[in-house]
Amino acid sequence: MTIQVPITETGRMNLPASLRKRLGLSGGGTVFLEETADGVVLRTAAQAVARAQELARRYTGDQGGSADFIANRRAETGE
Repeated sequence: MTIQVPITETGRMNLPASLRKRLGLSGGGTVFLEETADGVVLRTAAQAVARAQELARRYTGDQGGSADFIANRRAETGE
């Protein structure tokens, strides 16, 4: 879905209410913008956390959360 969002002279833009509602953005929620080769990706805070967790799993071999990762590393090194 593509939505055209005007940008004011001061650089502000307003997301349409229907989009904010679908994304669960109410009362001044936060979004994260990522610049990619294809353009700009907008993510909610929950989406950004899920993305970070997915990226972390790639490097940890899906060993679980960070506490599990740290415990496994300590066990490997004998700490």
